Amino acid sequence: MTVLSGLALALGCFFMLSGAVGLLRFPDFYTRMHAAGMTDTLATFLVVGGLMLLAGWSLALFKLGLILLFIFFTSPTASHSLARAAQHSELRLADAQRPGSRESRETETRSMAAAETEVETDTVNVDRA
Repeated sequence: MTVLSGLALALGCFFMLSGAVGLLRFPDFYTRMHAAGMTDTLATFLVVGGLMLLAGWSLALFKLGLILLFIFFTSPTASHSLARAAQHSELRLADAQRPGSRESRETETRSMAAAETEVETDTVNVDRA
């Protein structure tokens, strides 16, 4: 039982560490949130499950079970709520901001067209000044 508990705790720590690395390394909010949300739920489940194996039949087992149940429902719900809030605030993916993507080319084309129109307007207004 101790070996199984230690294995669950070690796997939980590994997933927490990999989620933290994903949080630091991924390019935009959505992928960072996915890394944090998915690994957070699994890692917490493994850590609390390992602690439940160590606790044996006691009041601590019941309390850890309630904590596990609470985390199991609230963590995915919180991740979903954050994603919806970001979507409603029109937070864009990192690909839209990278050079060479379709949206950045469209933005560049629009800015070049606006600059050409501005130059034409200035040449027209030079005669009036």
